[in-house]
Amino acid sequence: MIERFKRLFQREAAAAEQARVRVLMVCMGNICRSPTAEAVLRSKLQQAGLHGQVLVDSAGTHGYHTGEAPDPRAVAAGSRRGYDLASLSARPVQPDDFQRFDWLLAMDEDNLAWLQRKAPEAHPARIELLLVHARHQHGQTQVPDPYYGGPAGFDRVLDLVEDACDGFVTKLQGDPRIA
Repeated sequence: MIERFKRLFQREAAAAEQARVRVLMVCMGNICRSPTAEAVLRSKLQQAGLHGQVLVDSAGTHGYHTGEAPDPRAVAAGSRRGYDLASLSARPVQPDDFQRFDWLLAMDEDNLAWLQRKAPEAHPARIELLLVHARHQHGQTQVPDPYYGGPAGFDRVLDLVEDACDGFVTKLQGDPRIA
């Protein structure tokens, strides 16, 4: 496992050197929603030709699952749509994330409130809900936690996250740091 973390750190360090914008997806345990959002945004950025300019990561507000792979149901749902979550591993939000990332996008109000409470006073990061970037009205402002439900919940998460990531990519395309 130590070798895996070393490789991830080296890969992240190299990507961070080139990235002009950094985005952190956040949920509670970092095994369902936020790794799904990380994988989806990476794919959408690749399709838009922005993958080298935007660093995407994910983390949890709680360290319950630190070092674990995403939930197998999230991996399976993502795989059915062409997203790779299998290589990701959970980590908790770190104090320096508020300085390292330009955007901290929370999946729900509880995690948004947690981020806002933990944020240092003069942090530069924008902290908001991921779904504020959704292009379509879904009747919700939060990505629901699918952990205690069945497979349909993971598909619903993907529907919401895909739409929000499409909207977020459009926003990034207008960012002068990327243009």
